[in-house]
Amino acid sequence: MGPTRTGRTRGTLAEILAAAAAGEFPPADGGTTVVPQPSPRDAGVIAFTAHSVVFTDEDPQWVRSALAALACDALAATMHPRFLAALLDRTGRTTDTIDLLTVAGPLPGDPPLELREVDDPGHPRVRRALRRRDGVRVWAADGGVLVLGRGVAGRWETAIEVDEGVRHRGLGRDLARAARQLVPDGSPVWSQQAAGNARSIRAFQAAGYRPVGSEALLLAPSG
Repeated sequence: MGPTRTGRTRGTLAEILAAAAAGEFPPADGGTTVVPQPSPRDAGVIAFTAHSVVFTDEDPQWVRSALAALACDALAATMHPRFLAALLDRTGRTTDTIDLLTVAGPLPGDPPLELREVDDPGHPRVRRALRRRDGVRVWAADGGVLVLGRGVAGRWETAIEVDEGVRHRGLGRDLARAARQLVPDGSPVWSQQAAGNARSIRAFQAAGYRPVGSEALLLAPSG
């Protein structure tokens, strides 16, 4: 990615994400942009530097009124627990956590570790991924798992798991880097890490992923 720039906020979430992947971010003006959901599945909030994007099919005026009612720093309002709770109540959705949102460009060549693709829809990692992504593919390595699929607004997303017994050997970094080599069409690949998961954050940043903001995904009720 090139140098960080700011500019006009794009009209759709997909355009905003594509610009951010290229290093161009919404203007750091303290504002909030409200855009429609890119799909019935995907709703949530992304906070960039001094500008937030709320993607929801709820009334934008309700969103702005709920934010204005908070007694907090305006720059923190979209990630304030009271706003997120109100948005969850209004939409009937749930959430897990606020994540660090990271992105990296594709890399040429083959992954530097042996991967075996898992073609089992009953695999626990596949079942979990299918709730949030389309076109999910899963690879297993000795001591780890790599997931790749299309998530929010069709972006390519990856997630990894490393067994406790093989930690501190660079496997997490290698799996995260492998996703950059496996992503199709020369696309950027995104990933979310829980803010408290320092090991995961270190692994992804060591693999070249750059933080672009924080993200709270609102999950539709299962079943």
